[in-house]
Amino acid sequence: MEGTDSQSTPTNEGSASKSSSENVRQKTDIAWRYAIEGQDSQGRRILICQWCNSIFRGGGINRVKHHLAKVKGNVAPCKNVPNDIQQTMEDSLNENVKKAKEKKGIFEIGNPLGRSVAGFEGDDIQEIPHPKTKATQTSGNKGKRKAHGIESYMIGKSLDRSQPSIKSCMQSKERWHDTDMAIALWFYDACIPMNACNSPYYQQAIEKITSMGHGYQGPSYHALRVILLKDAKKQVELIVDNLRSKWAETGCTIMGDGWKDNRQRSLINFLVYCPSGISFIKSVDASDFESNAEYLCNLFSEIVEIVGSSNVVHMITDNASNYKAAGRLLSEKYPTISWSPCAAHCLNLIMKDIGEMTHVKDVITLASRVTVYVHNRKWILSWLRKRPGWREILRPAETRFGTNFIALKNLHDLKQHLEALVTSSAYKRELKNEKGKEVKQIVVNGKF
Repeated sequence: MEGTDSQSTPTNEGSASKSSSENVRQKTDIAWRYAIEGQDSQGRRILICQWCNSIFRGGGINRVKHHLAKVKGNVAPCKNVPNDIQQTMEDSLNENVKKAKEKKGIFEIGNPLGRSVAGFEGDDIQEIPHPKTKATQTSGNKGKRKAHGIESYMIGKSLDRSQPSIKSCMQSKERWHDTDMAIALWFYDACIPMNACNSPYYQQAIEKITSMGHGYQGPSYHALRVILLKDAKKQVELIVDNLRSKWAETGCTIMGDGWKDNRQRSLINFLVYCPSGISFIKSVDASDFESNAEYLCNLFSEIVEIVGSSNVVHMITDNASNYKAAGRLLSEKYPTISWSPCAAHCLNLIMKDIGEMTHVKDVITLASRVTVYVHNRKWILSWLRKRPGWREILRPAETRFGTNFIALKNLHDLKQHLEALVTSSAYKRELKNEKGKEVKQIVVNGKF
């Protein structure tokens, strides 16, 4: 018995030492940075992908590496892994293949990119949606982040390709919450609109900050106001210059957008459209000469010369009579440039004419009485807002013809809520005045 015990002790120690050394060697694989080791409910060893939370039972870290490298045929590819991590995994696999070929006489490699599908039979994969999955990294895009709009011209400046550290990936939920709260308090204190987080530069800014590491201090007021603003202006100028180079190749269209500000000044924004994009040229105050077709033609000619008369093939303005005359004069001065009215302005004028029809005008008047009465009664608004599915009533506007029809559609969608209001016991108090009776008659009238 003693001899047996004395022999078994070193054997167990050697086995444990061997197992420990194997584990140490396993942990040196680069794929361990993106895998979490754990146990399932039955105590079996599992590996979890940190990008998509896929669970692997069997196959080891090599299978996780094939998953991150998106090697087809062996395991389901990761849908959320960044491009740089995928490339790193591919390089690691290729390096392993190269080393294996150098030792070909010792280790025979049947499939250089991994085992066959049959080698993984019996293994289970359970995919769980990752809570931090980004909309830009969907399965349809194969995990590639595409830049759209102005940021596509600034890939080297704005898109962060740095990989997250192990420390950031292993942080607790409390640490995540504290960081989110710090950003939220900044938004609240500075009165930053909530939709600012929808900006394509929001997440990119956070990625750049985290890549700087501990101790980074944000730009000062002066840097934001002067230095960085100048740099941003230069970037925009480069974008516009790039579009200018396209104007001569494909031709372009000048668009004149007329509008009035709060001071009732007649302003015209001039933009240039080409297949590569739209760029802003200048804004002009045309209050003094808007009604004069000749002055407008001279203004249009100035814009044409800025863009280049040989580059312009088309011009679009409002459909007013003065703009029509100016467009005709411009076409006579530049035979290669054609003029056409703005389609949106034409539709607006059509809705204006429809709104002036007697039966339509009467409906808009009745709708306006209902909305004004509801908005002037706080208890009615409170009563309606407690109903599930309620949305605020839009008020018809006199200056925007399309708003009248949008308001009518809004009232039609809220018809059941308004009918429930005027037939409720709470509304009986409003029947003591004539306007309250009139609103009830309008709402319950089937023709309205």
